[in-house]
Amino acid sequence: MKLLAAAIAIAVGALGPGIGIGLIGSKAVEAIGRNPEATSKVQTGMILAIVFAEAIAIYALVVALILKFV
Repeated sequence: MKLLAAAIAIAVGALGPGIGIGLIGSKAVEAIGRNPEATSKVQTGMILAIVFAEAIAIYALVVALILKFV
């Protein structure tokens, strides 16, 4: 049962950030396509948002590891 809980935790925890990163990337490409002069500002914001989204996935991984080994 603990393994199932860990699998669900990482699956759900990685699904949200995966979708979020895809949306961030697509909107950044659209913004750069509309205004190429703002590339550096868009890239900075995009990378920052991706880092925050990826941190949520890392939290889910930590929770899954705790469920598995504790």
